[in-house]
Amino acid sequence: MHARSGDRLVVHGKVVGTHDRVLEIVEVMGPDGTPPYRVRDDGGHESIMQPGPDCIVQPRVAD
Repeated sequence: MHARSGDRLVVHGKVVGTHDRVLEIVEVMGPDGTPPYRVRDDGGHESIMQPGPDCIVQPRVAD
């Protein structure tokens, strides 16, 4: 998994009926775009995350 700051990390819901979580990648802390990532949710809360197999990276859309 490789990402850049500004990409989105999508965490798929693990239980039927739960929604996916979409987080903004604020900082890439591993070498060459690898995890861990500092992420921010819609409420502005930041945390450090080591994504699992239920996550995908969506590249930032250029303006």
